Amino acid sequence: MAVKVIKPGLLTTIQDLGRPGYFHLGIPISGAMDRLSLRAANLLVGNDEGAAALESVFMGPELTFQSDATIAVTGADIPIFVDDVEQPGWTAISVKSGQKLGFGYLKGGARAYIAISGGIDTPPALGSRSTYAIGALGGIEGRAVQAGDALPLGTARPAPEGASVPEKLRRAPGSQTELRVLPGLYWHRITGAAQRGFLTDEWHVAPEADRMGYRFRGGQKLEFVDRKPPFGAGSDPSNIVDGCYPYGSIQVPGGTEPIVLHRDAVSGGGYFMIGTVISADMDLIGQLQPHMQVRFVEVDMDQALAARADRAGLLDQIRVALT
Repeated sequence: MAVKVIKPGLLTTIQDLGRPGYFHLGIPISGAMDRLSLRAANLLVGNDEGAAALESVFMGPELTFQSDATIAVTGADIPIFVDDVEQPGWTAISVKSGQKLGFGYLKGGARAYIAISGGIDTPPALGSRSTYAIGALGGIEGRAVQAGDALPLGTARPAPEGASVPEKLRRAPGSQTELRVLPGLYWHRITGAAQRGFLTDEWHVAPEADRMGYRFRGGQKLEFVDRKPPFGAGSDPSNIVDGCYPYGSIQVPGGTEPIVLHRDAVSGGGYFMIGTVISADMDLIGQLQPHMQVRFVEVDMDQALAARADRAGLLDQIRVALT
C-alpha cells in the first residue's frame, strides 16, 4: 500500500519525533517542528504518536491514495480537500482508494502535519524516518518529497471516523507571540540596558527562518560589556571559544539579529548564547510566519518546568479526548 505524490507542495518532508542520542556527534534531533501537532495527527488516525507523517510548509502537497486510509491534518490553518470537497482540520477523515487529497491557500500558521493510518514506512536512519536534508538522512533518500514519489505505508490500526481534537486544545500563534526564555551562560556579556531592550523590544520573524533556525529582526543592536577577547574567540564581541549549542538556544551574531536554533541546527560553534527558548514554546516557533511580531519574555527554571508540565497536561487532554 502506498500514497502517490502528484505535487510535492513546498518543502514537504517526512518527519517523526526525531533521532535523539546523536547530538554529540553533530547529528541534530530533527523531527517535527511542531511536535504537539504531529502527535495529535497520529492519535487521530490510530497510529503511535511518534509515527512518521508529512510536514508541509506554507503550501500543501497533492496526493492520491492507492488504498483506503484514514488521514488527519493538524498544525497550520489550511483548507483541506478530498476530491475537491472541503474537509475539517484536526479531524479523522476517511479516504478511499483512488481519491485525491489537496490543499487551498494557507490562512494561518506555517506547518501542516498530514498523518496517514499505518504511518509512512520508509527505511529508518539511526532509528528515525525524519528527513535531515543537510545530512541526507531519513525520508526518501534524505530529501524532501518529489512528484512521482510513492510513500509506503505501514499496517493500519482501527481509527474512529470523525474523531476530532476539541478547538480549545488546538494551539496556534496569535498576531503577536510571546516566547519564554531562560537567560543563558553568556547573558552577562551584554549590558543591563541591552538585556532590558532585548526583552522589551518588538521583534519580527525574518524571511531566513527554516528548520535550522529562526532569525528575528527589528530590535535594538545589543551593547556588549567590554572584555579582553579570550584566545581563539576572535575580535567580534559576540564570538566565544567554540561551545555546545543547546536546542532552542538564542545566538546573536554581531549583536544584531537573534537566531533561535531549531530541529536541524548544528550542535556547536563560536557564537555566544544569551538564552534558550523553553521547550514548551518551541512548537510555536515552528508555526511562525515571516514578519510576525514576537516578544521574548524572561522566565526562571521553576516557571519553565511548570510550562513543560502544562504542555504535557495539554497532550494528556488530547489523548483523553480521542480515547
